Formats: sequence, C-alpha cells, structure tokens
Amino acid sequence: MARLAGVDLPKEKRIEIGLTYIYGIGLKSSQKILKEAGVNPDVRVKDLTSEQEQAIRKAMDGYVVEGDLRREVALNIKQLMEMGCYRGLRHRKGLPVRGQRTKTNARTRKGPRKLVSRSKDKEK
Repeated sequence: MARLAGVDLPKEKRIEIGLTYIYGIGLKSSQKILKEAGVNPDVRVKDLTSEQEQAIRKAMDGYVVEGDLRREVALNIKQLMEMGCYRGLRHRKGLPVRGQRTKTNARTRKGPRKLVSRSKDKEK
C-alpha cells in the first residue's frame, strides 16, 4: 500500500492516475514527477517497489501539496477578505467570485432558494 504525502493511493489504479489523488498534483505534474523519478507511469500502485516509492517521494520534494497548500489557499482568501477588495467581499457574502451571473443560477454558492411569499394584506 503506497502512502505519499499523507494520502493512501488507490491500489488498483496506475501510479500516474493514483498520484492525482494528492491535493495539488494533477495529471501533468504527476507525469513530470514520474519522469523525474524514473518510474513507468503504467505500473499499478500495488506493484510499486519501496525504491520506486522513495524515488517518487524525492521527486515530490519541490511541490507544495496537501495540508500546506490548503493552508496557503485559505490564508490567501482570508487576506482578500481583510483587504476589503471586490473578490474579498464576494467571498465574505458567499457569492460567486469570478464574474458569474447571480440573477439565475449560482445556487451552489448561494444555497437553497429562500421563498418570498405574497403577504396576506394584498389578498384583501
């Protein structure tokens, strides 16, 4: 069982795909790491030798992954909110940050609809 950067990689997947389960590593950086480590990308995670695991760990040293990267992203968002810039305000209000429309859609950020029902006074 391969455990890299505090993540258990799925045993049946190819190592090229298995590395993408680590936060901060996508397919391109996975391929680059394997090339640097000299490991065949078609090898299954369960078939890795301990020497290959060590080579992959050594090749991953230059990357910011998992906890450190999550912390860095959270601090960047917090800095935007403290600064009071437009993107920070959108984060604070829980609205889309990158210019998407909010009249319709944006339900993921805004949450479930809040119903605005007619008042009883107007029915009379």
